[in-house]
Amino acid sequence: MSATAHGPVPPGFQAVAMIASLGGLHAVSEVLRGLPADFPAPVVVVQHGRREADGDRLGRLLARVTPLPVRTARTGDPLGASGVVVVPTGHCAVLGPDRTITLAEGPALRSGDQFLTSLAATLGQAVIGVVLTGMLDDGARGVREVKRGGGRVLVQDPTTARAPGMPASAMATGCVDFVLPLNRIAAALVALTMAPGGADLLRVPIAPWARLHA
Repeated sequence: MSATAHGPVPPGFQAVAMIASLGGLHAVSEVLRGLPADFPAPVVVVQHGRREADGDRLGRLLARVTPLPVRTARTGDPLGASGVVVVPTGHCAVLGPDRTITLAEGPALRSGDQFLTSLAATLGQAVIGVVLTGMLDDGARGVREVKRGGGRVLVQDPTTARAPGMPASAMATGCVDFVLPLNRIAAALVALTMAPGGADLLRVPIAPWARLHA
């Protein structure tokens, strides 16, 4: 059940989730590089990849490109108020009603759908989902849930993606608010979260069909 079913969601966005696969390290790094140190919402990174013995490797690489604090997600960790949270490659994660993260079982190639769905169920309209480069269609089901909950969806322009499958599949859902070149996604996130009234100015009505239960 979405947070909106329990009453109004507090103003402002409470989480950004970035989903990526092939070419994702470059794409995620580009976006994080453009976010300021006072970016107000936590950014969760879900990057497909083989499970590694060193689960902190991706977090260390991303920490080199951003002024935001970076940590690797562990079961039981709170989402937090800001900073970058990296789901270890080869793992799935969900956000529970108490806003804590659980590393979950599931197909790693559906990890984006799984996390976006749980995020939308918990935070409703306070979510921004970002689908970046990647093969196949992970994220498509998740962005439907984000849109159904009243959140925003940004997608990397497939022509700027190393692998266009994931962005194109997200676009095909009809649930995407903005399709942007990679180098403009950080600016859009800043505008949505930090510009007074920015979220309302950029609000896109929810299509009637998106309100339906799956």
